[in-house]
Amino acid sequence: MKRNDRTNLIKKSEVEHPNSEIKKFLCILMSLFIASLNSGSNGNCYYVGNSDDAVLIDAGISCRETERRMLRLGLSIKKVRAIFVSHEHSDHINGIPVLAKKHQLPVYITPATHSSGGLVIDESLIRPFAVDHRVTIGGLLVTAFSKNHDAADPCSFMVSYNDIRVGVFTDIGIACQNLIDHFSQCHAAFLEANYDDEMLEKGGYPYHLKRRIRGGNGHLSNKQAAELFTNHKAPYLSHLLLAHLSKNNNDPRLVQQLFDACCGDTQIIVASRFVESAVYQIDGTLKTPGATRLKKVEELQNFQTSLF
Repeated sequence: MKRNDRTNLIKKSEVEHPNSEIKKFLCILMSLFIASLNSGSNGNCYYVGNSDDAVLIDAGISCRETERRMLRLGLSIKKVRAIFVSHEHSDHINGIPVLAKKHQLPVYITPATHSSGGLVIDESLIRPFAVDHRVTIGGLLVTAFSKNHDAADPCSFMVSYNDIRVGVFTDIGIACQNLIDHFSQCHAAFLEANYDDEMLEKGGYPYHLKRRIRGGNGHLSNKQAAELFTNHKAPYLSHLLLAHLSKNNNDPRLVQQLFDACCGDTQIIVASRFVESAVYQIDGTLKTPGATRLKKVEELQNFQTSLF
């Protein structure tokens, strides 16, 4: 919806509807909406968008499954303007070739990641970018920054709109200063909590794999994620979606309990490796936990229809 159209609709609504409804409508227009479509070593895909534009961070599940899960949430694939790739590991890129081709979505990927990933994508859809650069997608500003992971040119992302910032921080070896600086600005974030230290130590993985996971270029543990959260979260961090949990070396209940004990006013959600999350509205304010959870964006669409 164009700015002039919005202005005219708002003026019309001021006459026809109570102030409380106008405020709700304006809040919708100025918010970001986020969801995890899947999170784990079997595939990662995260949705961030406003009322007009959206991006997918990674697309590690099939095109068909991505479409199904978005449909169940009431999210329109037509609003997705681009896919951003964090690194070349298969659980982050498997769905990209079909998804990008079918929906003609540009794929933002660093040259090193593209070369290492072996993605077969029409060159017309490739958008090379450099880490630490910013990309404008419709009304969204996407910032990429480097991270520690065993990949060619790995990066994390922060998506901004109307001074609201959402971070996507997974596959992180350590909580480096880059991560701390960006996490501390977020109103909401997807944050890796990959493994429980004791479960990894006592588990059946070979030593070299254990060393890779907990090394400086592997994954973030529950404890490391909790330390980052408690020491560096912004006072306005309303939602934290804990992501990329290991199937064998973690337990969603452990993660939920750990973060519930220190969450304060932040709503804690453990993202699933099997199903999509709910859609969460991020409007830059703290509310009672659960107050901004939306089962479907259709609830917003229905509200807008009732206004106009």
